[in-house]
Amino acid sequence: MLVLTKKSKNSPQSAVRFIAKSENAKDFEYYKSKEGFEFEIQEGQTLEQIRIHAHSIEKHLHDTQTSLLLENGNAEESYALLEGLLLSSYRFTQHFSKPETAKFNEVVVKAAVTQAQITELENIAKAVFKTRDLVNTPVSHLNAEQLAQAVVEMGKEANFDVKVLEETQIETLKMGGLLAVNKGSIDQPTFTIAEYKPKNAKNKQPIVLVGKGVVYDTGGLSLKPTAGSMDTMKGDMAGAATMAAVIYLAALQKLPVHIVALLPATDNRPGGNAYAPGDVITMFDGTTVEVLNTDAEGRMILADALAYSKKYNPSLVIDAATLTGAALRAIGTEASIIMGNAEDHIFDALQRSGQAVHERVVRFPFWDDYKKHMKSKIADLKNIGGPNAGMISAGKFLEHFVSAPYVHMDIAGPAWLDAPENYKGDGGTGAGVRMLYHFLKTNNI
Repeated sequence: MLVLTKKSKNSPQSAVRFIAKSENAKDFEYYKSKEGFEFEIQEGQTLEQIRIHAHSIEKHLHDTQTSLLLENGNAEESYALLEGLLLSSYRFTQHFSKPETAKFNEVVVKAAVTQAQITELENIAKAVFKTRDLVNTPVSHLNAEQLAQAVVEMGKEANFDVKVLEETQIETLKMGGLLAVNKGSIDQPTFTIAEYKPKNAKNKQPIVLVGKGVVYDTGGLSLKPTAGSMDTMKGDMAGAATMAAVIYLAALQKLPVHIVALLPATDNRPGGNAYAPGDVITMFDGTTVEVLNTDAEGRMILADALAYSKKYNPSLVIDAATLTGAALRAIGTEASIIMGNAEDHIFDALQRSGQAVHERVVRFPFWDDYKKHMKSKIADLKNIGGPNAGMISAGKFLEHFVSAPYVHMDIAGPAWLDAPENYKGDGGTGAGVRMLYHFLKTNNI
């Protein structure tokens, strides 16, 4: 990751200039020098256009032994450019035998950006990069236990509590959904409970974040086709990675917010005693669910975690999951879908945060009419609805298990991108981390 270095507290408020110098130069020089060059942000560009412009700068400089000087910029523009530079500097190199090391590794800040903002930007990048690393790591290197251990390490670094429940403890809790999905695997499931509770927390009741942690999804006995479908399913735990990173970032930044993250995790395979279409599963809260498609496994493990959230008496429950192809088909990769029964001001705040960091969210209807899609003839619920509005019927299924005000966030579209020409990454993007952090930072819930 790039290092940001603050050089001056006071800077003029004129045009934004971004000047690079060679490593051996004694001073920063403008483009007229043989050793330096200049970038300018044109007047009227949006903050998102500036972040994308920063991607072009980072791409241009990545293999160059240079430092970059940011000077004469106003705080908002400079912050956006630094954010774009940092997020663009990500590369997933863990599995190369000889990983490449970036030569461009420093930005010297001489603009209206405070040291606190620089620290925040670096922490945001760290959190997003942890999410991207987890999403990009194949199941051969990241099973449920390894995912849980990654969260444990985040807790140690950022000073929040993490408890990992293993299979026998999950069985004692009778989390039927998580156990059912895990039946086809030789690896045990985990249920990770992370809690950040600062002494100055402004919320009397915690906010609970729940993330889907399917570390690999074959579809189970309802097997997915391989080409274009199963090959990216190492990323089906993006919801869990996102929520782990959000609590990690909140703790790094010492936000005065009490947060609990619940992360059920397993792979979904067709082996062993795999659960099958037609099975009836008894969930953690006693609800019975008829399984009609084993590839609708995310809602099965989320349901147990959502029901478990009741013990915290939360003021708000938010889940994140790569849950449905319907969400991707509905709005593409440009935004996440949100829905739920929380008050309108919660959704308004989420949408404002999404606009602020350009991780946009679109609110979908959540009418009770959609409940009928999930009614079973032989059990309380079934785990899939009809051919239409699958992203909403899935949300109504999950709502059944929550007692607190609830927001469901389907990140199936933006959580994974194929080689985009911007700062959001290739593969795992970390979608939702910056938006939820902004939401927690700027709102009293």
